[in-house]
Amino acid sequence: MLTVARAQGVSLTAKLFRGFSDPSRLSILEVLRQGSLTVTEIVKATGLSQPNVSNHLGCLRDCGLVSPEPEGRYTRYRLSDRRVAALLRLADGLLADVAKGVYECTRYTGSGER
Repeated sequence: MLTVARAQGVSLTAKLFRGFSDPSRLSILEVLRQGSLTVTEIVKATGLSQPNVSNHLGCLRDCGLVSPEPEGRYTRYRLSDRRVAALLRLADGLLADVAKGVYECTRYTGSGER
């Protein structure tokens, strides 16, 4: 029984990391590290199209990684939890140490698929 629970936990963790594995979603999370932004501001900061940003924000919101903040006619988005930013900082630090290996890794494609 513990093995099933552990497998479910690993599966859920993998699902969490898929939220970080898409370059568009990661770009959005990165710009939101600086503070809350509107869709228009995220589009400008990331260079992604408005429909692409809106689609990925929906995914990130549904997964609990970002939160909407209604503000008049607009909605601002922010990271839902300070630990999201902390995880991104940890990734920056780890990547600084293992970047060569990650860059040369042939087992993963740029899209996160194996």
